[in-house]
Amino acid sequence: MTPVWTVVALPVALGVLTLLAASGNAVLGAAASGAPAPLRHWDDPLRAAARALVQQRRRTFAADRLLSRVGVVTLPVAALLAAVVLPLGTRAVADWSVGVVWFNAMEVATWAAVWLTGWGPNSAYALVGGYRYLAQGLAYELPHMFALITVALGAGSLNVTRVADAQDGLWFGVWMPVAFAVYLVSALAMAFWGPLAHPVADDVASGAAVELDGPDRLVFAVGRYALLVVAAAAAVPFFLGGGAGPWLPAPVWTLVKTLVVLGALLWAGHRLPVLRMDRFLEFAWIVLIPASLLQMLVVALVVLD
Repeated sequence: MTPVWTVVALPVALGVLTLLAASGNAVLGAAASGAPAPLRHWDDPLRAAARALVQQRRRTFAADRLLSRVGVVTLPVAALLAAVVLPLGTRAVADWSVGVVWFNAMEVATWAAVWLTGWGPNSAYALVGGYRYLAQGLAYELPHMFALITVALGAGSLNVTRVADAQDGLWFGVWMPVAFAVYLVSALAMAFWGPLAHPVADDVASGAAVELDGPDRLVFAVGRYALLVVAAAAAVPFFLGGGAGPWLPAPVWTLVKTLVVLGALLWAGHRLPVLRMDRFLEFAWIVLIPASLLQMLVVALVVLD
């Protein structure tokens, strides 16, 4: 039976880490722009959230507000549902035997969320942003799925907790480095972040989010940060041994490892240029997919030996 504390701790932890990610991104953005005392910008997300709560929603002609709001709300909900199979130390809220599959399914639900967000406002730039995410999904989803299959193959289980337990003595990130690298790239694509921020890029005036304002924009931004946090947290049981570590309790090690991965993803968002969509598609199909398949083959040979 799932302990009550894990059910309560999951949304609280996700909310705190989402706020921390937003604050860290604000500080890194200020530092990258050369602003004096960048640490003073840590509360910018709180100020922006307060402004968004009192702003009036933007309206466009012949918009389908229901579809747009369903898309906006689905983004953070999908992030939370993806997190239920991730162990908070040694226990997950939903310790299902198909946890890896569930995680991937909830991540795919974000495709519908972003596309509906772009389709609903009846706006050209928003629609372009929505379709960009679908195209980006076609590029990253296969290598992402192969990376997850590789860790499940190495553990001999689709249960996320068992995947973490199978790394006793050697992390999958060490002997599956290609799968780990592919996962980190797909994590950026999953949250359409940094070099893979095409769906909300400046060349289409923020794309899928261009017509969002007020509370809608706030919920969309929270969902995006939550996706980034969940992607970073999932790397811990998949590749970094879960909550295993000396001296400290398992939940603390899980938090420390999550913050390290999250910091790396946030850093990449400010240090790496946005890739052209066609180049990313080409890179994914020519490099990432063959590399992830080769990694899977190596793991299969080791497991079956």
